Formats: sequence, structure tokens, C-alpha cells
Amino acid sequence: MLERLEIEVFLALAEELHFGRTAERLGLTTGRVSQVVRKLERRVGAPLFDRTSRSVRITPVGRQLAGDLAPVVAAMAEALRRAVDAGRGVTGELRVAFLGEWTAPVLLRAVALFGERHPDCRVDVREVQLSNSRSSLEDGSIDVLVASHPFDGMTLGPVLLTERRVLAVPAGHPLAAEASVSLEVLADHPVVQYPAVTSIGFKRDRTPDRTPSGRPVPKGPSGGTFSEMLSLVAMGRGVLPVGEHCRQYYPRPDLAYVPIHDAPPIERGPVWLPANTTERVREFARAAADAVR
Repeated sequence: MLERLEIEVFLALAEELHFGRTAERLGLTTGRVSQVVRKLERRVGAPLFDRTSRSVRITPVGRQLAGDLAPVVAAMAEALRRAVDAGRGVTGELRVAFLGEWTAPVLLRAVALFGERHPDCRVDVREVQLSNSRSSLEDGSIDVLVASHPFDGMTLGPVLLTERRVLAVPAGHPLAAEASVSLEVLADHPVVQYPAVTSIGFKRDRTPDRTPSGRPVPKGPSGGTFSEMLSLVAMGRGVLPVGEHCRQYYPRPDLAYVPIHDAPPIERGPVWLPANTTERVREFARAAADAVR
């Protein structure tokens, strides 16, 4: 079994490739770092680093060992962090956000139940836009976001909302008079696109490249916000599959919303960065699921 100091020294040296910087980083002497490395190399039975008076290079054996150890160390650190969270209870601050006004009511119910269960944790509620929803999760501005699934690169929590899909078309469009349409009609009209920063999986779900039968879907212009996208539809620049909530939250005389009879429902729920799976986040996801039951 490797000692903790051996692991720390080896991985630090593998990154720094400099004995002096490694010693400074770990609060050790250069001689102590060299001693630990030599001891580890004797245990391995092969050199882990090639040293000269001018440089330090990791050997293939050392590179393999570093690749094997790094995820193990990260998992141990995560396990310790989860234990600390559990030991302290759910305290501190949780920053939650919603994307779209229609998700706010369910978010607020979740916040209320979470607050009852964990009165020592303050909850900050914010709104994000299509343009900054991903970056807000990645830079730590928010901990949890109630948004549409799928959301590439994020942990998906329980589904809180489901709704049918409808097709947004200009009020005078030939499809506006239809009782319902098929996804196949997307091949016959340009489809307005979401901003480039939007999740690839989400765009594939909402504005697919092909219809279920394989027909290509022509791409229309992109909008920076959801309101801009609906305005592009109203201008006759394309059509857009959306959720039926738009009937209530975006009622416009220049738009019509036609049910899509062969599309799966849209699902929405909490999403968060996998590296930010704290006890607070897990408890919020549980409260959110319980709040909508």
C-alpha cells in the first residue's frame, strides 16, 4: 500500500517536473522530495523520472502510474467531501435558478419544502437565460438549474414537469389551421435554431437535423433569446417546436401553436454540474421530487 505522502509527492512532481517547485508546493524540502521519490522507485522497481542537472522528465512507467493514481485520489477526495457534508448537515447557501417563467412555480415549491427540511441552509433564487445557463453552472454562479432535459455534461435530476410539444407557426401560416401535425412537416419548412451555446443534446431533441423517417430538416436563422426565436417565427422566417406552456406564457396574436401528435413529451427538472454533487444539491433534488408528487 502506498503511503499518502508518496502519492502526494509523486503526483505533484508528475505535474511540476521540478523538484524545487514540488517541494515548495507541498511545504517540504527538496531533499525530502528526492528521498520519497527514490523510495517509491525502489518499491516499483523502475525509474519514475529521468533527472538531469537541467530537466526532469517522467518515464513511461511513471506516466502510467500517474494515470492510474489520479482518478483514485480524486475519488477519495470526493468521498471525504461527501462525508464532511453529511457530518455537518445541510447548511450554508444553495443557489438555484430557473430557465423560463413556466419553471418558476415548481422551483419555488421545491425551495419552500427544502427550506422546511433544512432551515439552516439559505436558498438564493435566480433567473438565467439561454445564453448563460451553462456558463452559470460551470463557473459556480449557481448550484442547481431547473431546465429542460437533456442537458449535455450535467447530472439530470428527477423529472418535475412534462408537457406536450406544439409547433409555433405564423398566425397566417397554412399549418395554423390544422388540428395537429406530424414531426415530418419539419422537413418542409425552415426550423428556427437555438443559440450556439445551447446544449447539443437539447438542440438535437428540440430542433432535430432529420425527421423520424430520415428526411433532412432545413435550418432557419438563430435567435439569441427565446422571445427572439418566437419573433423570427412570427416574421415568417421559420417554424419552431416548443412546449405547450407557450400558449399560456407567450400568447401572441401573430403566432399559432399547433399540437404535434407524434412527438414525445418534453421533460424538465433540476440539473447540476457532476463535480458539484454536494449533500445540499442532493437534498434539494429530493425536495423537488417530493414537492411535485
